[in-house]
Amino acid sequence: MYIGIFDSGIGGMTLLHQAMVLMPHENFIFYADTDHVPYGTKTREQVTSYVDEVIRFMMGRDCKAVVIACNTATAVAAELMRSRYESLPIIGIEPAVKPAVAESMGKRVLVVATPLTVHEKRLRKLVERVDDGHLVDLLELPGLVEFAESGEFVSDNVTAYLQERLSGYTLDDYRELVLGCTHFNYFKDTFRALIPPQVHMIDGSLGTIRQLMRVLDSRQELLDPLPEAGVDWELVKNNICVRYFESGREITDAVKLDTIRQLHERLEKMRKI
Repeated sequence: MYIGIFDSGIGGMTLLHQAMVLMPHENFIFYADTDHVPYGTKTREQVTSYVDEVIRFMMGRDCKAVVIACNTATAVAAELMRSRYESLPIIGIEPAVKPAVAESMGKRVLVVATPLTVHEKRLRKLVERVDDGHLVDLLELPGLVEFAESGEFVSDNVTAYLQERLSGYTLDDYRELVLGCTHFNYFKDTFRALIPPQVHMIDGSLGTIRQLMRVLDSRQELLDPLPEAGVDWELVKNNICVRYFESGREITDAVKLDTIRQLHERLEKMRKI
């Protein structure tokens, strides 16, 4: 059986990569909905329709659980999908606002995400629930998704874009930067170069995969659980079974598979920042 992980594009590979490190004995299907990327600028109705189509695809390919590796899709459609497909564990990701506020030591927290995530009620309610001190600010960064999907991770254009978007914030006032879109993890090195050293970056990928492991363990479906730290990527990267799909079309082209390999190598570097 497989674990299905999907996103609108390559951002969800952040969670796939984390899962491969922590769960190397599992089999995975990764689905990038490239026909509809980005989700963050679509309507609620469009995103719900896309997510439903992917869930049905995963169910037809013997998936024992599905991870919605997209903050936007989780915010818009996760609850509905769980009620619609009750027999299938569906694990969503959300911006790591709660741990960020808890670790902020009374300083401000900046949450960066897609426009739809920022304006979705789910995130607003999360902030209201945990942000008693009114420390959280929300910032839309739709351009980063476009940079990521075009494979532009480190460039003068990326730096200039982030400098412009962050220019309205006194970053010395902040303690936590929440990466509220899985695409943003590809840019950790640029973020790190632009934000003060005391600002800690946090995202929801590790917590989401740990929740996946807890759910599978409770169903006695977790294969060969590992220690908390997982395994060395270099030792396992060539031995894990993953099938990659683009909007339902399986990727078998050697050039595309090599691009995926390069994305994993970048994610491994970003995982250590």
